[in-house]
Amino acid sequence: MLAVLRNRTYRHLFAAQVIALIGTGLATVALGLLAYDLAGADAGSVLGTALAIKMVAYVAIAPAVGAVADRLPRRALMVSADLTRAGVALFLPFVDQVWQVYVLVFLLQSASAAFTPAFQAVIPDVLPEERDYTQALSMSRLAYDLESLFSPTLAAALLSVITYNWLFTGTVLGFLASAVLVVSAVLPRPAPAPMPRTGGARTRATAGTRLFFALPQLRALLALNLAVAAASAMVTVNSVVYVRDFLGLSTGAVPLALGAYGAGSMVVALVLPRVLDRVPDRTVMLRGALLLAAVFAALAAITAARSGSWRWPALLVVWAAFGAACSLVLTPTGRLIRRSAPAQERTAAFAAQFSLSHGCWLLTYPLAGWLGAEAGLQAAVVSLGGIALGAALLAVRLWRTAPAAVEHEHTELHDDHPHLAGATRVGAGWRHHHGFAADELHHRVPVFSPRPFATASPGTPRRPPRAGARRTRSRR
Repeated sequence: MLAVLRNRTYRHLFAAQVIALIGTGLATVALGLLAYDLAGADAGSVLGTALAIKMVAYVAIAPAVGAVADRLPRRALMVSADLTRAGVALFLPFVDQVWQVYVLVFLLQSASAAFTPAFQAVIPDVLPEERDYTQALSMSRLAYDLESLFSPTLAAALLSVITYNWLFTGTVLGFLASAVLVVSAVLPRPAPAPMPRTGGARTRATAGTRLFFALPQLRALLALNLAVAAASAMVTVNSVVYVRDFLGLSTGAVPLALGAYGAGSMVVALVLPRVLDRVPDRTVMLRGALLLAAVFAALAAITAARSGSWRWPALLVVWAAFGAACSLVLTPTGRLIRRSAPAQERTAAFAAQFSLSHGCWLLTYPLAGWLGAEAGLQAAVVSLGGIALGAALLAVRLWRTAPAAVEHEHTELHDDHPHLAGATRVGAGWRHHHGFAADELHHRVPVFSPRPFATASPGTPRRPPRAGARRTRSRR
């Protein structure tokens, strides 16, 4: 897997991602301590509101950035986002009002909503070979998991010698280092659009979302996002409740539970590149979603037990299984979007994924917290488990295997274009059928006909076949 780091551009971008993640992790710890200084016993409410603001920024800002990303230099966009994040972090130690925290968190996360989709969209151009790109996705998954384990440990070590305000300085340095690494990377030119994007700002902002709702596999990805959000919300929100209240363990056991989740995710991320060489993305991702529902059933059995020393190791196993199943769904996501979206629409598609997936978390995080507090852990497990199961079954239903050929029309190609070899004249365009894959000739999703390809009636104009006419292959 480390062989992909031989690519200098990717190596610099990956280092930028890792350093920025560590800086973000330090800021998360420092923000919690700052909230306690400002609000005391109400610090939990402050952090909960800040988390909600973070999700709102992700959901609202990412599509807006996707609307203009193709008109901006990608390097300038990512560097500007890093510098904005560094500037916001620089002000955090000086706030003395809760509302100031909310404003700065919104600005910080809005910049992240601009950086992350642009970063995700540029990697397929840096690593055009699918095997290399798959390894990069696994590396990215590992980076997120390692950050969740490393940043709190680093913060704890630093807090033994400095005050928490200095952690924000580490955040600033992290974002500045990320900007320097992005500047030092030689980014490939984006693919030219065969036709300029038209429509107003709203049309461009919703282009990625409309692509998601147009393609069956991306509609299934929406359901998969919801299943993952249900599981991750259960782990993130209720780990401390399980450890402290349900099991009666010390505070030090909470990181062990979260570490088990991260360990399960990392193990899958390490082995998945080899698995995806032999198994289709669809199989891996759908089985991962169905596994989430099974893990919820195991968690319900643990929650129903009121005593027994076995519950703690069983909970660790369940948390690790949650991490593994989420990684099965999340790691191949970039491959699916890369195959489904034409090159010039990738930033919009990744922005839509970023926004829509965080929209799912915006729903499940408060639901997990409210149900756990008001109705009990068992009610939270049953409810979120039902959401995960329903979402997984919906994804199975939506994501059918690709047909060998689909019927569609071209109205934008000139009549003697070689791609129209064998096509039938229909109104103002030409109709033909072949395996669909988003590319430079299919930059807009065609209206697929569920009917078998119609035989031309006598006298209907038809383009003669040409030797060497380009055909696209069906890809799942």
